[in-house]
Amino acid sequence: MKIAFIGLGNMGSCMARNLLRAKHDVTVWNRTPAKAEELRADNAKVAKSVTEAVREAEITVTMLADDHAVAAAVLGPGGIAENLPPSGTHVSMSTISVELAMRLAVEHGRRGQQYISAPVFGRPEAAAAAKLFIVVAGDSTAIEQAKPVFDAIGQGTFVIGPKPEMANVVKLTGNFLISSVIESLGEAIALARKYEIDPHRYVDFLTNAMFAAPVYKTYGGIIADERYQPAGFKMRLGLKDVRLILAAAEAVDAPMPIASLIRDNLLTAVGRGMEALDWSATAKLAAENAGLK
Repeated sequence: MKIAFIGLGNMGSCMARNLLRAKHDVTVWNRTPAKAEELRADNAKVAKSVTEAVREAEITVTMLADDHAVAAAVLGPGGIAENLPPSGTHVSMSTISVELAMRLAVEHGRRGQQYISAPVFGRPEAAAAAKLFIVVAGDSTAIEQAKPVFDAIGQGTFVIGPKPEMANVVKLTGNFLISSVIESLGEAIALARKYEIDPHRYVDFLTNAMFAAPVYKTYGGIIADERYQPAGFKMRLGLKDVRLILAAAEAVDAPMPIASLIRDNLLTAVGRGMEALDWSATAKLAAENAGLK
């Protein structure tokens, strides 16, 4: 399958590499050309522009940082919308706003192109191991066409519904729940430490006796180790996602007071210079508030 892959950050580079390992014909583009050049050794074709990357692609995947980057790559001059073949499909795997997902669906639709949202769950290590979970929504025929992409990068694909923005709602609510786990773990571990309980023993108990889910194991271990660098998911991106969650909630009059609290804590962490740390470093705030070093 001819695939264009746009966006080669910590996640995107791993995903593109797995598509190459699955023997797909992959053309890559990144705003920083050096990131694209790294994939030549894996037999990727390196495009000099988005136009060049997508003009012959059956599937174009975007994995970019935020709404601004996605809108520029898709809707800007020389972008994906202008150059994707009429039979082509754009698969947006980024975490973007519900509003932008709806706009992209309209823009592609009026050009006779297919658009589906397929955001992913998993940190960079899961992306490298092709163990992502993928949430998909959009036209069923387009989803079936993109199935080889999902099979190459993930361990599970969940089709949510016919409207692309449905997948983005699921992604945002999922990230809200992860951020809630991080906040509660940070507070609980700080309290345990105040009573001189070893945080590693505490997390071992929690994740074996009560909360065996990967998110508790992953973030419990990070917080107990205070291992916030290198960041698997940077604080500023976490703040961006919680802001998107609150915007989506306000649009349908759904109050989310816990999300508001988490937004404030993430903003505090960024304000204290922690924006390059993993977003789980908000646990440092709970520890500091408890008088711990």
